[in-house]
Amino acid sequence: MKSTSYYPVIMTDRVRDTADFYCRHFRFKPLFESDWYFHLQSLEDDHVTLAILDGNHETIPLIARGKVSGLLLNFEVDDVDSIYEENLNAGLPILKPICDEDFGQRHFITADPNGVLIDIIKPIPPTAEYAEMYEASALPT
Repeated sequence: MKSTSYYPVIMTDRVRDTADFYCRHFRFKPLFESDWYFHLQSLEDDHVTLAILDGNHETIPLIARGKVSGLLLNFEVDDVDSIYEENLNAGLPILKPICDEDFGQRHFITADPNGVLIDIIKPIPPTAEYAEMYEASALPT
């Protein structure tokens, strides 16, 4: 399968609030907006998109309707520290304070209005132990 695009879709009963959250705190803009669906695009990278969908919309099979659960969105960034400060100043919940991980990440975790976890990551060099687990081209420099 050759994909032409890929993006997560957050199913919620708070469509506009959720879209507003990502626009306000994570620099997205709406490309399409309705009362049941928003398609968002990063202001900084046209290839980064996210959709927000009313989880009870008729396009969703009845068996799968509802709200998102158990989702973690990862955003890799250049300056995780400044985004951490922005999120702290905005009063967003900080579920995991910023830290360096041996496996090669400097990151923190917050959450959106639906409880979707948002992991803001800057790849860093891993410890020697973890470096052995990476395919060489995947190692951060």
